This record gives sequence, structure tokens and C-alpha cells, in this order.
Amino acid sequence: MKIVGLTGGIGSGKTTVAKMFASHTNCAIYIADVEAKKLMNSSKIIKDKLIANFGEASYTKDTLNRKFISNIVFKDKEKLAKLNSIVHPEVRNHFLHFIKINNQKAYIIYENAILFESKSHLFCDIIITVFVHLNTRIQRVITRDQSTKKEVLNRMKNQWDDQKKILQSNYVILNENLEETNMQVQRIHNILTVNS
Repeated sequence: MKIVGLTGGIGSGKTTVAKMFASHTNCAIYIADVEAKKLMNSSKIIKDKLIANFGEASYTKDTLNRKFISNIVFKDKEKLAKLNSIVHPEVRNHFLHFIKINNQKAYIIYENAILFESKSHLFCDIIITVFVHLNTRIQRVITRDQSTKKEVLNRMKNQWDDQKKILQSNYVILNENLEETNMQVQRIHNILTVNS
């Protein structure tokens, strides 16, 4: 079984690509951001550390106050690093358990926006980067999250440059046209399952 890291900048369409891979029954999909959000609400370890580092307002009625945390961390690299150092070890442990329960699959897609930044690429056998031109990404995020352009650019500043990711990837999926994206996914799936 192979661990396939799937990454790309915010707004590149990683989740759309992950869903295309999910149409195959012999692969399992782990979306780190979704699981991290769940863990931030369910893990006592994370909760205690976030309150200790960012204050009581980090949670409202036992639910993570995302807006409060986002306003702090996306303007301050050190605070973002602190948040990641609290959340990522728990996500990693959760993912290791996910691997165990899906070890009969041909491969696992590990979708993570900060695959390289969090050093999670080190436990991947293959890396796929989803690429879209910058203006398309900005527009997609503004539409999806009702963000301002400034907010989107702030979040982008905390991610590696696309070219840097592409240079360290085995495959690059250009995600401008869904039909063509799906064809690229099918081609990679065929390569990944050729001997399984």
C-alpha cells in the first residue's frame, strides 16, 4: 500500500481532486484539514493547549472559535507555528490509526494543504500537487469563504510557493477544467494500481 500526499495552495481544488480519487473503491481518502477541525473540537489535549496559549475565547460553548483563532494566527507566523505544533501531532497520530484500518487498500490519499510545511511529505511514498493559476485561486476562495482578497493573500503568505511544491512532486494536476482534471486523476490512479 502506498501513501500518496495530495497538496496544493488554497483554492487550487485539492478536495475536488480528492473526491475524484474517492470514486475508486480500492483507495481511502484522508483530508487532514477536515480531521484537524474535528479533533480541535473533540480532543481534550488540543483544547487544553489552545486555551493555555490563546486564551479562554478560543472556545465558545465547547466549540472551537475559528474566527477568533484565525484572526490571531494568520497575521502572526509565530502564533501560526504554535497552533500547528499543537494540532499536527494529534492529526498525525489519528492518520497513523487511519492507515492501520485501511491497510487493505491499494493506496491512501493524504490531502494536506501544508504537506511540505508540516513535514508530512516525509511519510508519503508519492506526492501530487494540484495547480491552478493564482488569480483563479484567489477568486475561488473569495467566492467559497466570503473572504476579502486581503484575507486570502494573508493565508497564501503562510503556504509554500507553488513552484517549490511542484519541484518536489511526482505528479502535478492542472485543475482548470474538471473534465481534464478527471482524466489526469484516472491516469494517476491507473499508474498507482498497476501492480495491485
